[in-house]
Amino acid sequence: MSVVKSVLLAIAIASCALAHIGSPDVFFQGKAGPYPLLVVIRPPNAIPGTASIEVRALESGVTRVELTPTPMVGEASKHPPVADIAEQSKTDPQYFTGTLWLMASGSWEVHVRATGPAGSFELPVPVSAVALKTQPMQRGVEIFLLGMLLFLGAGMIAIVGSTVRESKLAPGAPSPPWNRRSVAWMAFTAALLCLAVWGGKAWWADDAATNARNIYKPFVISASLEAGNKMNLRLTDPGWLVTRRLDNIVPDHGHLMHLFLIRWPDMDEFFHLHPEPAATGFYNLALPSLPAGHYRIYGDIVHDSGFAETAVGETDLPDVNGAPLEGDDAGGRMPGDPAVVWLHDPTQPIRAKQVNAFRFELKGPNGPEDPEPYMGMGGHAEFVKLDGSVFAHVHPTGTVPMAAVTVASPAAMMAMHQMEIGKVVSFPYGLPEPGRYKMFVQIRKGAVRTAVFDLTVTP
Repeated sequence: MSVVKSVLLAIAIASCALAHIGSPDVFFQGKAGPYPLLVVIRPPNAIPGTASIEVRALESGVTRVELTPTPMVGEASKHPPVADIAEQSKTDPQYFTGTLWLMASGSWEVHVRATGPAGSFELPVPVSAVALKTQPMQRGVEIFLLGMLLFLGAGMIAIVGSTVRESKLAPGAPSPPWNRRSVAWMAFTAALLCLAVWGGKAWWADDAATNARNIYKPFVISASLEAGNKMNLRLTDPGWLVTRRLDNIVPDHGHLMHLFLIRWPDMDEFFHLHPEPAATGFYNLALPSLPAGHYRIYGDIVHDSGFAETAVGETDLPDVNGAPLEGDDAGGRMPGDPAVVWLHDPTQPIRAKQVNAFRFELKGPNGPEDPEPYMGMGGHAEFVKLDGSVFAHVHPTGTVPMAAVTVASPAAMMAMHQMEIGKVVSFPYGLPEPGRYKMFVQIRKGAVRTAVFDLTVTP
């Protein structure tokens, strides 16, 4: 696939991209001291903007929740503002809500401080905040401002004409008729106002163009295949922030990149792979055996600032006779392993924006089996919308990468490790919009078991 086509793909999804594709909301489950919490952060679409926060105490006892935003790194991270008090629900005492201002693009963390009988404890939650779109002016405001412009402009022109026409009249004398001099001054005033409006429009357009350049654009992955099964990958920046770098990628779950290959549009082949770095922005990958077809590529990376993002691309592949999958690499033909069972009530609808616990078991010959850790987690799940507009990589702790938690604080990292791996693996997540999705689930028992499920999300 050409780089041009990859860039077009990135531009097509840039309006809804972030650490995931089309799924900017943050879901994080961890412990603030003894208090288990589920935190949902919905970042603003425009920066500066307000993020909405939802905190659910998973056990009773939490009486107060405070929220504080700080940059993840830098001097400002050492000087937090005064905490905001989250509002406790009157009907559900374990549910708290609040809002916070995020003033700049980049890596933030929201410090969630929970207070109860055991004292006060903090859970830092990483957030990647970027401008996803510009907010359009409301139609009613446009009409009002245009009306005011015409009214004030006409009034100013009339005032200038009257001033020129009547400035030399004696007191009490009747107003003279309009003369050439007053009309000339009115015409000059109208021209001056038109020039001012034109200058304002040019300034507005320049400012809008600057804001448009600040809209987040994901990295683009271009892929090429050498003889055999060696794939070469290159990350390129389609143009976002001048400070963006490719030499500061840090390992997440032990890998610099988590690469997902999905054969499109049937999604009948799915692979979760881990390329090795070759140079700054370049990676190599030994492909497993896979059939020919058109594949979409999603590459999860995390910068040393804690900022997480997903690079995107597409490629056409021939039949590849590759090596067997080993280590953390997994995938293959879907629907995959039938031993992975989704525990859900099919009569209960899955609604957009609503937090759900997607629960899974690994069935063995003698009943449910205990999963083994898969890259430090009980499992991994990927949610992909059938039109390609949504891609999200989710863990039992939520959507936050482990590398971002490590940058945030040791306390947050401990919160992730305190999540026990039981027979049931649960993924807290809320689908961002209605539609049809595929849900790929990976759980390890000996080998990594991969399965896929269909789900429909209602408004």
